[in-house]
Amino acid sequence: MKTSVGLKDVQSQIIRVFQNLIDNSIKFRSPRNLQIDISAEKDNHTWTFRVSDNGTGIHEDDLEKVFMIFHRGRDAAAEGTGIGLAVSQRIIERHGGRIWVESKFGQGTEFYFTLPGA
Repeated sequence: MKTSVGLKDVQSQIIRVFQNLIDNSIKFRSPRNLQIDISAEKDNHTWTFRVSDNGTGIHEDDLEKVFMIFHRGRDAAAEGTGIGLAVSQRIIERHGGRIWVESKFGQGTEFYFTLPGA
């Protein structure tokens, strides 16, 4: 049996994705003043969102693992359970999009995700 998801449910799930990404930017901040940039761009029928920061970045060896549940990367001292990005990936994929990360260790991180446009 297929269930439909209401617009309010979709909105709350996308809000959760933004909360998870912004929370990570705050958790993995560098000694510099924190800077978080959020942008969106529509191309044909797809929205692409970007959340970037100037934090500690993600080590190259961890880039492919960040969406794995309970994976917390090299900074084991960081708070959290390691489920935020895994949940975010499931939400985005459930709504027909994809999510990925680009990062330079020590310089910052950019998370991107796409969603189909209306």
